[in-house]
Amino acid sequence: VQLQAFGGGLVQAGGSLRLSCAASGRTLSGYVMGWFRQAPGKEREFVAAINWNGGSVLYADSVKGRFTISRANANTVYLQMNSLKPEDTAVYYCAADRSYLSTRNRDEYDYWGQGTEVTVSS
Repeated sequence: VQLQAFGGGLVQAGGSLRLSCAASGRTLSGYVMGWFRQAPGKEREFVAAINWNGGSVLYADSVKGRFTISRANANTVYLQMNSLKPEDTAVYYCAADRSYLSTRNRDEYDYWGQGTEVTVSS
């Protein structure tokens, strides 16, 4: 399974970006797809996750109400990011976990994409 994340870029504080993640290699029905991020000098942290039918969705407290995760089909997931803050600056990674319920635990994710960089200027 290969995951490719794209859509990152430079945006001013208060702006919006939409990240996309496309999976290939197999159909990821029955998989949770999640987004994580890693800022310079920090550990990779959970952002959001969605299961195969959208019935199990999780967000980090820091993004709740500003970010929305959605799933177009088994192999495509989006992260709509609104009201961006400088502290959202990070490399964003998509990941897939062979599970029916979403999880925040990065160790449970089986596949990872290469990341896309998001920079929010103040």
